[in-house]
Amino acid sequence: MHNTEKRMGSTIYIGFVFLLMYAPLFYLMFYSFNAGGDMTNFSGFTFEHYQALFEDTRLMTFILNTFIVALLSALIATIIGTLGAIAIYYYRSNRNRQAILNLNSVLMVTPDVMMGASFLLMFSFLLKFEFGFTTVLLSHIAFNVPIVVLMVLPRLYEMNPSMITAAQDLGANQNQILSRIILPSIKSGVLAGYFMAFTYSLDDFAVTFFITGNGFSTLSVEVYSRARTGVSLEINALSTLMFLLALLLVFGYYSLRVGEQRRAALRVRQARGGK
Repeated sequence: MHNTEKRMGSTIYIGFVFLLMYAPLFYLMFYSFNAGGDMTNFSGFTFEHYQALFEDTRLMTFILNTFIVALLSALIATIIGTLGAIAIYYYRSNRNRQAILNLNSVLMVTPDVMMGASFLLMFSFLLKFEFGFTTVLLSHIAFNVPIVVLMVLPRLYEMNPSMITAAQDLGANQNQILSRIILPSIKSGVLAGYFMAFTYSLDDFAVTFFITGNGFSTLSVEVYSRARTGVSLEINALSTLMFLLALLLVFGYYSLRVGEQRRAALRVRQARGGK
């Protein structure tokens, strides 16, 4: 009886938390179909705000910019972060390895405003870059690399080191070990790192706000500038589509993880059956 009450209490608490988080989203999504021009009275069902969204060439340009930066920065950060995680894994000194991980974690918890201001100073006075696509891309790569490292490193520690030793005994070189043993073993961590980096880049505002310029901007900065004059239902429609995209990405990543776990379980059963 006591356990049943605890489970019921946990269910109610979790449901309440999810209600607080998702109620504003569903409220916003509901009014994206409102034929009226505000979010006070629902006067009828319409798709005109979605039509207006796709007819807004300025906003479409910023959406394209956002996805280009997110895809490129996530890809480059995944490559750099994966190689960095492998380098940390092979680091012989535990003290130095821990120091590097601590520095990596500091970048994760650094406030976005502070990071954006530091990039602003670096590109303005040290590198003297012209603000635009390049500065935004480099900044997104920089704050995505630590995320990838933290996603990949646990997969490396889960890897069976005897496979690497056996490959070395059989004469495999470093490139063969990397491509045939290490990367296949940490594939799920690499994919997770890419998805996380893509998501962080997609919705970043604070860092991008500091280093955008010359007509180049991203969706979050544009939405902020429009919201200061009042949120239109066109933004509601955009937010609805972005939410559905996020759900699709989560479902895709979950499907990949489930498929990988099933294949791993199948290999274990086959190995036991072979014995």
